[in-house]
Amino acid sequence: MGQAREVMDRLTEALTSTPDLKAIAELYAADAVAVTPDAGEVHGRDNIVDYWRQMTDAVTDASYESVYAAEVGDTAIDEGFYSGTNTGPLPLPSGESLPATGKSVRIRGCDFATVEDGRIVSYRLYFDQMDFLGQLGLLPEEAP
Repeated sequence: MGQAREVMDRLTEALTSTPDLKAIAELYAADAVAVTPDAGEVHGRDNIVDYWRQMTDAVTDASYESVYAAEVGDTAIDEGFYSGTNTGPLPLPSGESLPATGKSVRIRGCDFATVEDGRIVSYRLYFDQMDFLGQLGLLPEEAP
């Protein structure tokens, strides 16, 4: 196992056990960039940690089921299912937030972490936002 795989596994653990924001911060370079489907580009360690804080506050009992894991050079790749219950407010891009729905989610996602000198410098996360919002009951119902 190489450095990228080790760092990605530590990130997954820090996000899904008892969320550990300090451990998450230590895994990112100060000038890291994350690309997410819901927040777009997030620049800098502090902003990335804030992104993860909002997610771990919204889904406090998160777990991850790996389907595929690989490492290619300095990049670790994960595909799997993120599951949990929405027990906290869900932040919106507008800065507002939606109250917790109390509903469970199980969404498939894929992420890539490029690591240099033991820290993530580039992170990309992909998941279906419509599936996520639908499972939370936040999409309008279709007309019959």
